[in-house]
Amino acid sequence: MSKLLAFVGATLGSAVGWWIGAKVGIMTAVIVSGVGTGVGLYAGRRFASNYDL
Repeated sequence: MSKLLAFVGATLGSAVGWWIGAKVGIMTAVIVSGVGTGVGLYAGRRFASNYDL
């Protein structure tokens, strides 16, 4: 379950990052999407560990 939540978090973080970054430009979207992926991955794994899933 931890890996699934990490995947979902990374996917959502990447999508939100792309959406925010695309307002500025394509390279900003790529960079912010990468940051969003990392943040989403961290949040998903932390959520799973906090709730022992």
